[in-house]
Amino acid sequence: MKYKKILCIIKVNFLTSQTKKMPQTMPPLTREAWLLFAVGEIKPIFSEKGYGLPAVRVSCAFPRGAGRNALVGQCWGTSCSADGVNEIFITPKYDKAIDILDTLTHELVHAVDNCEHKHGPEFKQIALSIGLEGKMIHASAGPELKHRLQLIGNKLEKTHGKYPHGAMHFPATDSPSNKRLHPKATCPKCNYSVVLSLKSIEVGPPICPKDNILMVKQGRW
Repeated sequence: MKYKKILCIIKVNFLTSQTKKMPQTMPPLTREAWLLFAVGEIKPIFSEKGYGLPAVRVSCAFPRGAGRNALVGQCWGTSCSADGVNEIFITPKYDKAIDILDTLTHELVHAVDNCEHKHGPEFKQIALSIGLEGKMIHASAGPELKHRLQLIGNKLEKTHGKYPHGAMHFPATDSPSNKRLHPKATCPKCNYSVVLSLKSIEVGPPICPKDNILMVKQGRW
C-alpha cells in the first residue's frame, strides 16, 4: 500500500512538471474586452465628480445612420436594449488608444445621462466637469483630461497590449461629392431636362419634345 502511494506521488509530480513545461496559450484579447478594460480605467474620472457609470457594452462598429466618415462614436440608452444596458459603438476608423479613449469618454457621458438629453445642458454639465471641452456635439478631452487619458492608454497597452484592431480606411469614391452623377440631357432652348438610364446614353441624347431639337449632354456619359 505504501509502495503504491509513493508511485502515485511520483506520477503526480511528473505530470505537474510536464504541465509547467507546456506552453500556456491564452486566447487573443478581443476588441470588446480591451474596450471594457478601458471603461474600468476611465470610471474613476466620473466617480471623482460624483457620477456613477451604469452597465455598458462597448463594441467596435460603425454608428447607426452615419456615413463611414461622419460619426466616430455612438451611445444607445437602456430603452433600446432588451436587457437594459447602454450600448456604445466606437468607429473602426480608430486604432490609436488616445483617439479611442477620448471618444469612449464622450460616449460614457451619454451613458451616465442614459441618452436622455442628447448634447443639452445636462450633458454639458457632466462633460465640462470631467474635462471635456469644445462644442458639445463634438466635445473632446481638454489638455488635463487628455494627459490623463494618455496615461490610461499607456497602462492598458502595458497590461493588455495594444488595441487589437487595425484602422480602416476607405477610398475617396465613398464620399458623396465623388459619387457618380446620373447622365442627363437638357434642351438648350427651353431648359427642359431629363435623367437618362445608363443603357439610354449608348444611343445618345434625345430630342426635346417641345422644341424638337437635340438636347445637350449633362452629367457623366
